[in-house]
Amino acid sequence: MLLKDFDYELPEERIAQKPIEPRNASRLMVLDPVAKTIEHRHFYDLGEFLAPGDALILNDTRVLPARLYGRREPTGAHIEVFLLRRLDKDSWETLVRPGKKAQVGQVIRFSDELCAEVMAHTDFGGRIVKFRYEGVFEEILDRLGETPLPPYIHERLEDKERYQTVYCREEGSAAAPTAGLHFTREQLAELKAQGVHIGFVTLHVGLGTFRPVNVEKIEEHKMHSEYYQLPEETAELIRRTKAAGGRVIAVGTTSIRTLESAAEAQGVISAKSGWTDIFIYPGYRFKIVDALVTNFHLPKSTLLMLISAFAGREFVLHAYEEAVREKYRFFSFGDAMFLRKRG
Repeated sequence: MLLKDFDYELPEERIAQKPIEPRNASRLMVLDPVAKTIEHRHFYDLGEFLAPGDALILNDTRVLPARLYGRREPTGAHIEVFLLRRLDKDSWETLVRPGKKAQVGQVIRFSDELCAEVMAHTDFGGRIVKFRYEGVFEEILDRLGETPLPPYIHERLEDKERYQTVYCREEGSAAAPTAGLHFTREQLAELKAQGVHIGFVTLHVGLGTFRPVNVEKIEEHKMHSEYYQLPEETAELIRRTKAAGGRVIAVGTTSIRTLESAAEAQGVISAKSGWTDIFIYPGYRFKIVDALVTNFHLPKSTLLMLISAFAGREFVLHAYEEAVREKYRFFSFGDAMFLRKRG
């Protein structure tokens, strides 16, 4: 398939710059690819489309305050360090800007209590750095680090917790699993009372999620790797749900990639953890997930390709065109979709 097959026109003013309040006041487009129907609702209506016995699977990753600003020693020149992945207690894989000035041996000072030394280069132009500090690293990072926002968001976020889900707990992401940003604690409690089961997986979102596809034939694209964990408790919930005839509903593309990475066969899943570079595009046969909650995704993105695999490319692009006409809000702080799986 060709990259151009996943393009669509999006006016810049449709890109949401700020989150809506309350979280679940965002709009919800409901797609049924079998009946070819589209409904326009709100996220607080989601329970109407779920049934007792369904299992809602959420990604509980927490976004790191991953952007640090420092000065190179001894010149004092400004430098930015972006944390990507922890390698051991004090060593991290990072992106550094300007990178040319961050050679092996360079010391970067962030504060009196925190500095880092560049230890090595990475294959993609990043740096391995080792931190030195006094105190608890996580507490220092929470004070000094900034929560990164996607490059298409240009306005400052007043409350950094607004770029976290209300159920986040496993710190490690460079970006939020944004489909989950719509849930309030109250709505989750209501869904539980309705008989919907809640399960958790962890996938730490990497910056590769924003990396554009640069090949004409999408099959040639190489996905970035991300760490995931599917606990036994969630695997057992999924097995019970399937056995009882309920649906497994993934919240976000990160949850769906985790579940499909851990799947062993059609309807078969076990607890698992590791790294996944699964690339889902039209033609993929889903093994576990029956329905999906997701946001609206960038043109030509791997996330749009995943959604197209789930509900059909032509139908999804038609829905996106309607979303533009109906003035839906797009991307991380935008509105949501609920999709039933194509037959």
